[in-house]
Amino acid sequence: MTERQVNEGGEQQQLGNPERGERPRIPTPRIYVASLSDYNAGRLLGEWIDAAQDPEELHAAVQVMLAQSREEVAEEWAIHDYEGFGGFTVGEYESMETVSVVALGIAEHGPAFAAYVSWAGTGEDALSGFEDCYLGHWGNLNAYARDVVDDFGWNVALAELPEDMRPHVDFDYDGFARFLETSMNIVESGGGIYVFTEQ
Repeated sequence: MTERQVNEGGEQQQLGNPERGERPRIPTPRIYVASLSDYNAGRLLGEWIDAAQDPEELHAAVQVMLAQSREEVAEEWAIHDYEGFGGFTVGEYESMETVSVVALGIAEHGPAFAAYVSWAGTGEDALSGFEDCYLGHWGNLNAYARDVVDDFGWNVALAELPEDMRPHVDFDYDGFARFLETSMNIVESGGGIYVFTEQ
């Protein structure tokens, strides 16, 4: 399936074809980890770390940062900032296991994965279901409704009505969009919507 969005003129644009490995460009997921001992002592000591690594590598990077501390004991740390995680909120004390799995998923699948985990959570069962659940990205709900109508060929059926009947029959795209909103899992993020089905 090709991801789509709507440009300013209302036309759909393809964002990328996952089957060909294409996806929108996004910033690399990173976290800013700070030493709490230094923070409590009134100094700033921290490091931006590429989050798309195994948990062991993330922990090792934190230890390298903590080793630079002037405090006698510098063992505690917290995540004070992050970027490239799309709609997923990284908590101050998020586990490195969660940071790793989400960041690696974003690196592999793009921002859709961040939207997915913000809806489905980070449990093992949920994380394995992304490819089965993800339908695509659209600029807005109405664009998604129009795309569904096109996919099912309902607009062709309307076009085949006798010409004198066409002015009296129209598809209620707004109503259909409201129906889809209640029947699908929709995550607003990045100026559009990501659509998922139940696993």
